[in-house]
Amino acid sequence: MRIIDKPVPGEFPAYSHIYIDLLKDDGKILNHLWNNFIAIKNFIYNLPEEKLYHRYAKNKWTIKEILVHIIDDERIFSYRALRYARNDKTSLPGFEENEYAIYSKANDRSLESIFDEYEMVRKSTIALFKYLPDDCFMRSGVSDGNINKRTVRGLAYHIAGHELRHFNIIKERYLDIKPE
Repeated sequence: MRIIDKPVPGEFPAYSHIYIDLLKDDGKILNHLWNNFIAIKNFIYNLPEEKLYHRYAKNKWTIKEILVHIIDDERIFSYRALRYARNDKTSLPGFEENEYAIYSKANDRSLESIFDEYEMVRKSTIALFKYLPDDCFMRSGVSDGNINKRTVRGLAYHIAGHELRHFNIIKERYLDIKPE
């Protein structure tokens, strides 16, 4: 598997450290993306179905909504990576994650359909980063009104860290499992 060095501050917005800090500094981000997908899938499939619809507080997402949010975020950030890798300097728009969650209708979907889509998106993301040219990982671009600058490798790590952050939230806030 391809080695992609971990980004350093300046390659991602300051707030993104909450994602980046969750990841190892071994360059094996593509392996981590696949292994984390499998771990999350196995974990979620072992939950009682009623937990998939639980909200730990008013207006918080259900676990199904979180899973679809992870998919949506991954698609958007992979698209940004492709644009930046191809040296596209166009500022890209942000997205309203809460609106996405409402209109995803995740709670109306089967868990199987969600993980089928999740797996296809994940395989596509891994293929994108696996086959990008070596010289593109330090290219960067901006989004959200030119306020958020990221490198291509910063986006790869964002995708993986964002997923882990939500997995930790599921365990801690939805299931009361304390971090190790």
